[in-house]
This record gives sequence, structure tokens and C-alpha cells, in this order.
Amino acid sequence: MKLIFLAVATLCLAATPLRAELRLTGVITDHAVLQRDVPIHVWGDDSPAARITISFHGQSIATTANNLGLWEAWLAPEPAGGPFTLTVHGTSELTRSDLLVGDVWFASGQSNMEMPLSGFPPGAHVTNAEQEIAQADMPQVRLLRMEHQSSASPLESISAVWQTCTPATARDFSAVAYFFARAIHQREHVPIGVIDSSWGGTPIDSWISLDALSADASLMQAFAARAGFADKQTHLELIEGAEKRANAEAEAHHQPKPSHPWHPDPSSWVPAGLYNGMVAPFTPYSIKGFLWYQGETDSAPDRANLYAKLLPTLIADWRRQWGQGNLPFLFVQISSFDSPPENWGLIRDSQRRSLDVTKTGMAVTLDIGQRDNVHPPDKQTVGARLALAGRTVAYGETGLEWSGPLYRQTTRQEGALEVWFDHAEGLHSMGNELRGFEVAGADGRFFPASARVQGTSVLVSSAEVAEPVQVRYAWQNFTDANLYNGASLPASTFVAQVP
Repeated sequence: MKLIFLAVATLCLAATPLRAELRLTGVITDHAVLQRDVPIHVWGDDSPAARITISFHGQSIATTANNLGLWEAWLAPEPAGGPFTLTVHGTSELTRSDLLVGDVWFASGQSNMEMPLSGFPPGAHVTNAEQEIAQADMPQVRLLRMEHQSSASPLESISAVWQTCTPATARDFSAVAYFFARAIHQREHVPIGVIDSSWGGTPIDSWISLDALSADASLMQAFAARAGFADKQTHLELIEGAEKRANAEAEAHHQPKPSHPWHPDPSSWVPAGLYNGMVAPFTPYSIKGFLWYQGETDSAPDRANLYAKLLPTLIADWRRQWGQGNLPFLFVQISSFDSPPENWGLIRDSQRRSLDVTKTGMAVTLDIGQRDNVHPPDKQTVGARLALAGRTVAYGETGLEWSGPLYRQTTRQEGALEVWFDHAEGLHSMGNELRGFEVAGADGRFFPASARVQGTSVLVSSAEVAEPVQVRYAWQNFTDANLYNGASLPASTFVAQVP
């Protein structure tokens, strides 16, 4: 009888017109940037069958809400400009003002992307932070900082709002994304909007949809890693309680608080959890491209081997979810940091190999890393190198050297290997001795190699290896490797074996 009652009640509700308040997607707030030169997507909800009219910069278009009250419309593409006002008429009226039309970039990743201009207290800072913050007055640049949220299913709404770039708003915004936006705005002279949707200490699989993760059986290892993480959380409450007691005891005795291991938020390590909570709400919003800085967390021994598959999966997944074709995807190769027993070299090489995916660009940051600091302060160089890649990959600028030397192939020489590079004009070592190369024989044991530049190639050999068959460069977690091209851009980590 109870089931019959519920069924009848459900039918009655379905047959009863729902009354709702007119709402516009939370992604479009005052001060937003709308993507130029593509159809502008506008969506929201109202009462079922409500007639909706949208007006924007001389355009007017009408649509009707469906039986769930959902509505959407597409305005014709607009060139860069503004500020404009968007008005939506339905059962009531909504207005969004000070809207610009320009280029929108979606920035994501973990803590080196999230790190704001003001730094992470107490010790992680950005170079010349106070001066940079004081100068962050750019009315044509708009910032949206997404709150942390993980979800079991894709979310549609957000509470974050767009803000004009000022010293007050920029200080808590991603430094890397800010420096990228500044460089692109100064070069392209169009409004730039940046969405910062990042969360420190998170693995890549948290940022990929369940659809994409479940489509490839080889990615099930990500769920196994999640299970291992969950097992480690069994006694987390007890551990945190003990740490709090230790802190209280130290304070009572006027002693410094003891250091404790970092504990990630368990919800941020759920496969697809951050995609659902922090990526999915933006997928209906037209953008110019993506910025990605992540990988440190995946350098752990139980994760590193899978990164070469997961990063291309994320790129394809996000492009499919946005439905705008092969949107430019610009990413930062993780830097240089002494963190045994992790494998930063493997992650950096996996990132390099992801350049095989069309319309991607990578900023190498080996030379700005610090041995004992996972958050290197020079975020200006990171943003500038991302912008170099963006100028070619996203904006089609020609004649610009935007990448450091990238491994092309290896050929055999007598007792040596000759390594050839792309983006190698002006190849040289920064300093007298070329460092960072290693070679291995058939046994797979690597030894430091002597190396010298020969035009656009490097000849490497070692007295310890009579017949080298493998070569690698900048493989150690922290490296002082120093190969550059004539544009003063550093070479990427790589490992290769001769045929």
C-alpha cells in the first residue's frame, strides 16, 4: 500500500505545474568575461513553460523553459569588448552588469597552481609578492576563485563570483594564473577572464570524470590507489587527536609545536570527486582553453606509473565535456624537489610525452625548483613560460620560440650516444659543464655521463658503460641539469632507448 501511495503521489507531482523563481547560471555574475568569437551560452531555470527572453549588446533571443523549468539559449558570437549588460526576462527579471567579452581560461591543479600571490603562510611565498600585489590593478582582467568542493555526482551550481582584478582580489588568487593572464592581456589587448579551480595535494584522478575513468580498464589502478589511501585513513581520527594533544602539551610548556605529517582531506582524493564538484559546473561555459599545474601528488610509487595514461585521459575528457573541439591545453611540468622515495623524473617525462596530444603546450620549470621547497617562489617565470606556449598554441603566433629543447631521437656512436632535440637552435649549457645526463647499458644501470653540445645534438658517454643503449636527462627528483636553447628556455626531462 505504501508503494502504491508513493507512486500516485509522484504522478500527481509530475502533473502539477511547478512554480519556480527565474535563475541564471551562477557562472555568469556581474564582472564576468564571456568568450569572444564563439556562440555565447546562457542557461538557467524558471517555472515550466515560462517564456524567457535574453538581451545582450543589441541582441535579443527568446526560448521556453522545459517541463522541469530548465532553459538555455545561444547568443551570436561577439568580438572582444565591453562592458555590457545582460538582461533575462522570465517570470521575473535578472540583470548582470559590467560584462566583458574576451578570452576565458580555466586554471586547475594542485597547490602550485592554487598558491596565491600572497603565498601560503607561514613560509611559502611568491617572489616580490607585495610589489606584485600592489601593481595588480587591471580592470580588463577578471578573476573567479572556485571554492573547494568534492561531490559524488556532477554539480551544476557554484557560489563563487567574478571579480575585477585589483590588489585586494589578486592577493588571494592563483599566482601562476594571474601572471599568465597579465602576460596574455598585455600581448593580446583583449579582456581576460581566469577561473581558478584548484586544490592543493590532490591526485589527477580526482579531476577526471567517472565516465572517462571507467572507459579504460587500465585506469582501474586509480581506484586501487584510492582503496590504499582509504585504508590509511582508518586511524586518522586517532592520529589527529594525538597530534592535538601533543600541540596542547607543547603550548602548556611554552615550547614550539611539534611538526606533524600533512593529512589531505579524504574527500579530495575520491576519483572524479573534484571533477564533479569543481570542473563540471563550468563545462557549459565557453572558454578559450585550459591551464594545468599538477603531478606532485602522483609522484608516489603507487601512482607514478599511471600518470602517462591519466594526463592524456584528462585532456580528452575535459575537451569532450566542454564540447568545443580541441581546446588548447597548456600545462606546467612539475619542478625540481628532493622528495625520496617519490619519482618526479617519471612524472616529468610522462608530462613531456603528453605533448603528443594535439594543441598542447608545456612550460618546463626545472631551473626554478628548490631542493627543500615544494612551492618554489618564482611563479612569474612559470606564468611567463605558459604564456609563451599559449601565444603559439592558442593564439597562432609564428616565429616565436616558445619551448625549451625537447627530445627527438637518439643515434649510436662508437661507445657513445648522440641525442637530438627539437627547439634546439642555440643549444648550450648554462655554465661551463653540461650536467644532468646519464647513460645505461643492457643491464639498465644508469651512470652519470659526460656530455657536450654538437649543434642541435648532445653527445653523451660514460667510462662506466662501454655500450650505452639508454640515455636520460634531469631524472633525479632535484636536479641541477643545465641544457638550454638560444631563447634561454630549459630542456625537459626525458628517458630514451636506442632502437
